[in-house]
Amino acid sequence: MRVLIKGAGDLASGIACRLYRCGFQIIMTETAIPTTVRRTVAFSRAVYEGCAQVEGIIAVLTADKEEMERAIENRQIAVVVDGLASHMDWYQPEVVVDAILAKRNLGTAKEDAPLVVGAGPGFKAGKDCHYVIETKRGHYLGKVIADGAAIPDTGIPGEIGGYSSERIIRASADGTFHPIAEIGDIVEKDEIVAKVGNVPVYAMMGGIVRGMLQPEVPVHTGMKCGDIDARCEKEHCYTVSDKARAIGGGVLEAIGTRYGLGCGVNAQTCRT
Repeated sequence: MRVLIKGAGDLASGIACRLYRCGFQIIMTETAIPTTVRRTVAFSRAVYEGCAQVEGIIAVLTADKEEMERAIENRQIAVVVDGLASHMDWYQPEVVVDAILAKRNLGTAKEDAPLVVGAGPGFKAGKDCHYVIETKRGHYLGKVIADGAAIPDTGIPGEIGGYSSERIIRASADGTFHPIAEIGDIVEKDEIVAKVGNVPVYAMMGGIVRGMLQPEVPVHTGMKCGDIDARCEKEHCYTVSDKARAIGGGVLEAIGTRYGLGCGVNAQTCRT
């Protein structure tokens, strides 16, 4: 079964990893300049590095249908620069997962594939997709919603290690981003961790740098550019997060519900 995942950031990549290990063929779309902060665990990195590896799974940048098909034949994930997924005619997926996490629908429609899944706020199950997956940390993370929408975005980052807004590294000005600290570095509160042009960006707390934009990315004031984790577990910088795994599990459940995977009959038969 071929799955198209719109977006190739860390959460989308967590979904891709879970589906890949279950034997699905994966295509991922991404923009020409990815802005993934947790790029060490994101297949979006393939856009500017040519290939990316997450937990032993390899994704490669592909430019056309032939390269995409070759990647799939080689048991790799195909990454395509096509932010709007405008080539649905030759992707021909059985499943589309919108994991851009834009907090709004950027153009996904229920008619895009036999099964369309939206991750997070911005989608309504039954209207513009078949299922919505809850992405907010907490009791309902990863829940499959068949009717209605996910919890609305609050604009407040989820708490990790006792910290919420403080853990986010944000651009101090409009301009070009230049990281100073690297992913995996331990930093202190008020330490300069990056610059936007000549304007310094300070850490708001101490901990390990879990995410940081790549150099030369255009940013605007207040834009998320990095992530600090107070738990200081270096392995967490290079492995899929609990949140991404939970969301990936929700997507897998949605596919199983739709197609009756694992029980030999479809879900409607199970209910009747």
